[in-house]
Amino acid sequence: MSAAASSLTRGEPTARERIRGCLLGGAIGDALGAGIEFASLQLIRATYGQHGVTDFAPAYGRANAITDDTQLTLFTVDALLEHDDAGRDLPARLWRSYLAWASYQHGRPPRPSVASSPLTNHPAMTAVRAPGNSCLSGLAQASMGTLTNPANPASKGCGAVMRSAPFGLAAATAEQAWQQAIAGAVLTHGHPSGYLSAAALAWIVWQLLHGAPLPTAVESVLERLRADGAPAGECVTALSQAVALAGADTATPESVQRLGGGWVGEEALAIGVYAALTRPDDPDAALLLSVNHSGDSDSTGSICGNLLGTAHGEQALPARWTSTVEAADLVLGQAERLAARYLDGAQRSPNDATGMTRRFPVFRSGIR
Repeated sequence: MSAAASSLTRGEPTARERIRGCLLGGAIGDALGAGIEFASLQLIRATYGQHGVTDFAPAYGRANAITDDTQLTLFTVDALLEHDDAGRDLPARLWRSYLAWASYQHGRPPRPSVASSPLTNHPAMTAVRAPGNSCLSGLAQASMGTLTNPANPASKGCGAVMRSAPFGLAAATAEQAWQQAIAGAVLTHGHPSGYLSAAALAWIVWQLLHGAPLPTAVESVLERLRADGAPAGECVTALSQAVALAGADTATPESVQRLGGGWVGEEALAIGVYAALTRPDDPDAALLLSVNHSGDSDSTGSICGNLLGTAHGEQALPARWTSTVEAADLVLGQAERLAARYLDGAQRSPNDATGMTRRFPVFRSGIR
């Protein structure tokens, strides 16, 4: 058992530790996959040995680089910190926040009409790290996408799901997290599998933050997805396959690849969930499983890290990565700001059972 796995015996993490773990775990998974994102499993093994990468691999001129996955996740946090308490202005806040990020991806600072962000003062947030085409094209449109008129209606790439964990950390209910994630996703990804995979990740993270075990949270989101009928079919199929595979075999990269490459939203979510379910007591092994495959390794690693960090808290993540991943201080700073508003600021009710959460109950230990 790894040192990180042994830390799981320390007791239930607090809500603040889960928030810190979610964002930091996502950054770690992102960085573990950054150096092998476009490599085949055959090439990964030829380069790093039969077990593939076991540590951060060189990417973007450094050994611990985060990518656009973590960049956009932190810009999502920025918007969540700035919107009004009722959330009425959140889509516009997200739009402006993502535009600030996108401007730097084109090698120029934001237009005066685009809200500035303290994040753009950090070089890791403005560096060009293989941004997704759908993200860039969606943000290049003259007006922001909506659910009734989404950007890129044919795109179901994973660029929306990989940035959506923060919605589950800031919402009062799981349904609110679901709806806010959709509002953020359709700014760039208009296919139902693109925006519903984002909603599903936010829902799972919300459940984990409130004390649900991961299998229970995944069961809950499958029920919520089925309530949306045919548009959610691909997400239901992918997640159901991940659950079945996790309970039926010994986890290997070949097993991961049975779920796809992770380039599209439902596959990226399924791989992240599969790795976390298969190695529930060993975050080290789960993170490495989530990235060692022929596919979008940084996104699948980021999603797996979000799940593990929320489920087990920051203290369960491998110390050799928490202390060395790029921009760790910035990531934790954003986590603390989020916790200060949504925990210390009493923005949530830990016993809230209104709306859709009555229909999709889940074990909760409450916010601590």
